[in-house]
Amino acid sequence: MQWVVRGAPGARLALGLLGALALAGCDGAEDGGKAAAALPPPEVTVAHPRVQKLVEWTEFTGRFEAVQQVDVRARVQGYLATIDFQDGQVVENGQSLFLIDPRPFEAALARARADLASAQAQVELAKLQFERVAKLIGSPAFAQTNYDQRLQERRAAEASLAAAQAAVEQADLNLGYTQISAPIAGRISDRRADIGNLVTESTLLTTIVSRSPIYFVFDMSEADFLGYQRAVLAGDLPSTRERSTLVNVKLVDEEDWHRQGEMNFVDNVVDQSSGTVRARAEFLNPDGLIQPGQFGTIRIPGSPEYPALLIPDEAIVTDQSQKLVMTVTADNKVVPKVIRPGPHELGLRIVRKGLEPDDRIVINGLLRVRPGSQVTPKEGQIDLPPPPAPSEG
Repeated sequence: MQWVVRGAPGARLALGLLGALALAGCDGAEDGGKAAAALPPPEVTVAHPRVQKLVEWTEFTGRFEAVQQVDVRARVQGYLATIDFQDGQVVENGQSLFLIDPRPFEAALARARADLASAQAQVELAKLQFERVAKLIGSPAFAQTNYDQRLQERRAAEASLAAAQAAVEQADLNLGYTQISAPIAGRISDRRADIGNLVTESTLLTTIVSRSPIYFVFDMSEADFLGYQRAVLAGDLPSTRERSTLVNVKLVDEEDWHRQGEMNFVDNVVDQSSGTVRARAEFLNPDGLIQPGQFGTIRIPGSPEYPALLIPDEAIVTDQSQKLVMTVTADNKVVPKVIRPGPHELGLRIVRKGLEPDDRIVINGLLRVRPGSQVTPKEGQIDLPPPPAPSEG
């Protein structure tokens, strides 16, 4: 901009004022730069990574299943006479549940016993007749044809006796089947038939499920399955097939892992349609809180116990595809380090590679640091976050 001065003394006075202001402005800018240069390095909080012995866990979602589940059906056809339980109650093994009208079966048993008595009499007669003919062997009155006939009559009578005995046993079994008892102990469902209904072998009367122990069934991916198999072969983890792997489960409304059980089964094939392997664990259920069909979450140890390096997620910086932390050297200079983070454990992030236990990392004040800059470190420490407060039900 060009200033044009016109006029006499007043114009000269204005020009002098402007020059003085310009000089004052230059002096102020110079003083401000010196003040900015004199500011101390920014203060940040640094700490060593937390070294914590832990076991890495892998979590899966699944469902609970009863160890034993029985569909109760009639074994003979008849009319239902009594029902001896309340819907949903806990029953014991052998407890009476239903009674089918036994009178037709009692009559059938009596008839079979009568047929047995008749068959026994026929056997006795056939034996006497055969013995009479057998005494004539060697005498002029002996006839081979008569002998053979009596022998066959005796054998036929004995066969009829065996059939009559089997008929009695079958009739006795059928009479016993009219009393339907609980084959296992557990919680029973509701009745599916009422008194007076005709029931057959195909009629479902009710179901019973065992209560404790209880299974937890879940699917793991092929990649997880291979990881476990390799760790077992390397001797780092016990085999999940030998009931030596301790696991934990929690229900949908639980925060902690106080329910402990053991792995007891891993399937022998990978499902081709889903690429998963079915696995199962067993847990005690003494209070009967867990019901078959409920959802839950299981965690399985994915590593042996080892000293892990833990840092908070807030100390990790993302640079394109890399994860970094800002470390502070002995001369208080900021040096970034590339790390390979692992899973989240105990509320902190596991660092698998890139850090040493004696490194000092910036845990507070990341926005005030730049790689290569000087900082004023303030010593801190990495603590485990408190457990979450229980939700109000």
